[in-house]
Amino acid sequence: MKVAIPKERRENERRVAASPDTVKKLIGLGLEVAVETGAGTGAAIPDDVFEAAGAKIAADAAAAVSDADIVLKVQRPLGADEGGTDELALLKSGALLIGMLSPYTAGDQIKAYADKGVTAFAMELLPRITRAQSMDVLSSQANLAGYRAVIDATFEFGRAFPMMMTPAGTVPPARCMVMGVGVAGLQAIATARRLGAVVSATDVRPAVKEQVQSLGATFVAVEDDEFKQAETAGGYAKEMSAGYKKKQAELIAETIKKQDIVICTAQIPGKKAPVLVSSAMVKSMKPGSVIVDLAVEQGGNCEGSKPGKVVVTNNGVRLVGHVNMPSRIAVDATMLYAKNLLNFLTPHVDAETKALTIKWDDELVVGTLLTRDGKVVHPTFAPSAA
Repeated sequence: MKVAIPKERRENERRVAASPDTVKKLIGLGLEVAVETGAGTGAAIPDDVFEAAGAKIAADAAAAVSDADIVLKVQRPLGADEGGTDELALLKSGALLIGMLSPYTAGDQIKAYADKGVTAFAMELLPRITRAQSMDVLSSQANLAGYRAVIDATFEFGRAFPMMMTPAGTVPPARCMVMGVGVAGLQAIATARRLGAVVSATDVRPAVKEQVQSLGATFVAVEDDEFKQAETAGGYAKEMSAGYKKKQAELIAETIKKQDIVICTAQIPGKKAPVLVSSAMVKSMKPGSVIVDLAVEQGGNCEGSKPGKVVVTNNGVRLVGHVNMPSRIAVDATMLYAKNLLNFLTPHVDAETKALTIKWDDELVVGTLLTRDGKVVHPTFAPSAA
């Protein structure tokens, strides 16, 4: 059974869906692994390193993918209407496609998987349960995105982060606020604290208050009755009422004036990112302040931020809108993502026969499976029975 690792062709993508370590483990499961030449270049993995791990190097995407039983991807394959290589057309009917397939933003491609006869798994739909933690691509990538957001903020910031006492005078510590305390937010807090900043954080979920405080940051939120019930069973933030948003915005407006760095991480699956930092708030900040908007690709948490741009406002605030933040730390992002995919696939390969034995009723399979046997089967995206 052949596993293909094609080169990622989407803009700003440097990751790859396998590492030398996972290639060895896939081969240990009894699978043949083909890696498209140059697939690991952006993640500092040359072809010869993959080859040394046991992979066969394919000359191009067609050679890697066309006869593959399993195709591992970072991002969804390019379609015929997107220019360049039509990656979807290369997949054979019956192949398994596993990756981050953006079902909410690229829903029209789901039917194309079904029409092609591809069995497609969207890893970002993985249920957030204990058993899935080692496979959770959103968490592994968000963790690195939170770290990188702070590093990018330090690059744009014209001052030091920690307090420094010198014979020439004292340098005050930077004040950093993290908005949205999921995996990315928690890592941003930890990173900013390690760099010596005075950190505060805000989120609509009450459960994160203790986590924020445990990292040495101050928690900022309007803690009313709505706030106490602002989390879904899956651990995601709920959309808040207009009234709550107004009260929270007033509190944040007063807090944000004092900040040097703001890291925005709030996102809601399948929806436009909530605006947390208004243009008026940006105008209230000091010249030289920095806002990093990790939600910029979903519409942005900060008014005025632009995907792929660093915008400097009239009052000298820098709005950082880098896209695909995990790809900016591609070596580690690849290592973690590849391990996520390996952990997802391993239970479905029979140790004796080396054949795929997918447990179709498994909670993790049901949660991620988009298409099977020529049909869209995921309950969120399947056509209405009517």
